[in-house]
This record gives sequence, structure tokens and C-alpha cells, in this order.
Amino acid sequence: MRTFVYFSSTAKTSGNFDMNNLMKAGRMDIVMHFIINSFFLSHELRDDVKLHLVFYGSPDPPKHIELKIESKTDFSKKDVGNLIKKILYKYKKGEKHEVLPGCFVEKKSFLGVVNELSEQGKKIFILDKRGENIRKTKIPKDSVFIIGDHNGFPKKELKRLKKIAELISIGSKTYFASQVATIINNELDLREI
Repeated sequence: MRTFVYFSSTAKTSGNFDMNNLMKAGRMDIVMHFIINSFFLSHELRDDVKLHLVFYGSPDPPKHIELKIESKTDFSKKDVGNLIKKILYKYKKGEKHEVLPGCFVEKKSFLGVVNELSEQGKKIFILDKRGENIRKTKIPKDSVFIIGDHNGFPKKELKRLKKIAELISIGSKTYFASQVATIINNELDLREI
């Protein structure tokens, strides 16, 4: 199982955002593209990916959304925005709530999510253009890839992350976060991981 953690410093933390103005919803457009590029293939969905979304935007940060495709998960590209709205609306204070099969929401910090994955024994990688080239990196089967939004990671959290994670790079160019998910998926597919 490959795991992605996408951090957004601006994505709204309630479901009352305007689907016609996703940029004003804390760049929810980036979130939607990241979800699509993490899970969707031509005519099928990936069941080998788990995605953690961590939102630090207003009005109630942080929010952690966990997505995993299951046989009962009803998921389509055209409805990703409404899925996120529904998950955020169904948040229940003090619990990790399963809104739909494989779709959970809770209040948990970015470092809380990463530390939990690390405690499960997973190898943690942070995408950074100063890191080791992904094609030269040994990647275990059950790895975690952390990708930041257009603003990157808060400096305090990044300092802590570097103590438990390895920096890797997909090259010297800066790609959209959603493109990074596609490139990593392709690299792991080629390696049959």
C-alpha cells in the first residue's frame, strides 16, 4: 500500500465552500486535482493507495481526511468536490468518523498524522527538490510520501519532519502537487511496488 500525505495550509476546514470558486476555498482546486491524480487511472480506480489530506485553513483547523478506495466506495472524478464537502460537513467533534466506506474525517494535526504513520513502521519520504533523486532511492513497499501545497510546509513542522523522514526529489523542476502524485505512482508502478 502506497500512502500519500497532502498538506494544505489554506484549504477550508468546513464543507460550506463555493464549488464555483475553489481558489477562494483555500485552493480546494489543488486538493481535488491531488485526489484525482492519486486514485484515478483510465477506466479504473487505484485500490493500492491511501491518501491523507491535512487542512489548516479556516474556520476550524486542523482537519484530517483519510481516503481509501474500497469495494463499496462510490467515487467519480466529476464529484470529488462534493465528496470533500460532504466529508467536512459530517465531521464529529472528538472522534474519527467514517462518513462513507473508506472516507474518514477527524481533527488531527499534520505532525500527528505523520507521527502515527511513522509509529506504524512505515518509511517516510518528504518531496523536496534538494532530496535524493527518486530513481536512485530504495523505496520499501509500504512507504509514505509527503507533499506540500503551493506554500510548502510550516518551518517548525518541516524541521521536525526532517528528523523522521528522508528527502527525495522528482527532479529540479517544480511541479504541481497533483503532478507529483502521478509521477510517484508511475515510478512505483514501473518498479511493481
